[in-house]
Amino acid sequence: MKTIQMGGMFPASAISLGCMRMSSLSDARVDAIMDCALENGINYFDHADIYGGGGSERLFGAWLKRHLGVREKILIQSKCAIHDGQYDFSKEHILKSVDGILSRLGVEYLDALLLHRPDTLMEPEEVAEAFTILQSAGKVRYFGVSNHNMMQIELLKTAVKQPVIANQLQFSVTEAGMVTSGMNVNMKNAESQMHDGFLLEYSRIQNITIQTWSPFQHGFFAGTFVDNPDYAELNGKLAEIGEKYGLSKTGAAAAWILRHPAHMQLIAGTMNPEHLTEICKAADVTLTHAEWYEIYRSAEHCLP
Repeated sequence: MKTIQMGGMFPASAISLGCMRMSSLSDARVDAIMDCALENGINYFDHADIYGGGGSERLFGAWLKRHLGVREKILIQSKCAIHDGQYDFSKEHILKSVDGILSRLGVEYLDALLLHRPDTLMEPEEVAEAFTILQSAGKVRYFGVSNHNMMQIELLKTAVKQPVIANQLQFSVTEAGMVTSGMNVNMKNAESQMHDGFLLEYSRIQNITIQTWSPFQHGFFAGTFVDNPDYAELNGKLAEIGEKYGLSKTGAAAAWILRHPAHMQLIAGTMNPEHLTEICKAADVTLTHAEWYEIYRSAEHCLP
């Protein structure tokens, strides 16, 4: 599988396995999806302390215990800050969260820690203290954010000295606001509305890797657009272009994301080995300029 430079700091697989749904699996099914991920070249695994109430991290940690020697060959990321109906970027909460994450995973360090959702009560100096303590103690190597806008990141950077290597954001061919607004500049149509504040361009300038969550979903967890009759034209185009490259419709939708020169990392949340293999095949395909726009237009996006 091809790799990307995560935040310009280290190489990582272009596709990451998102472990949100892992908490409901048996040990045998965890082994199956992890074997599939490794066989397909995935070396980056995304967690959050709220996934399954910590259950996903515990199951992943149990898998690590059954596979001694694997930890140093993979990259583990987790997220914190959501708890008890609030977002909390306090120094105390970040430090406590990381200790819990490390304990559940049974590891000594995280390769990356992301702040999960913006805390409007954030004190950048407290976050900076927490990050420095964690890095100095060897508990976290790199840091990032999730679902943050440009100025929220800039506010963090007034105090935080470590580079922000990643921002995890919703992005798919149907939820493509990061590109649609940029292609409808100076227009008065719906797709000209910018909801993210130049995040795509900002991330490229600042060398922040965009990690795409829900890459095959429409709406906010409304369901997949693949094989959805409401997206007949899109599915027809995905099937047509996918056939050319030996990809499924899901694989073609993944290739569409990976074709963007921002070098995004796709977070694949499936726990089905067959589906994961279909997605991973996309990492070896580069759509043409024309094919990317054909898929984009088939999702009923406007080109003025």
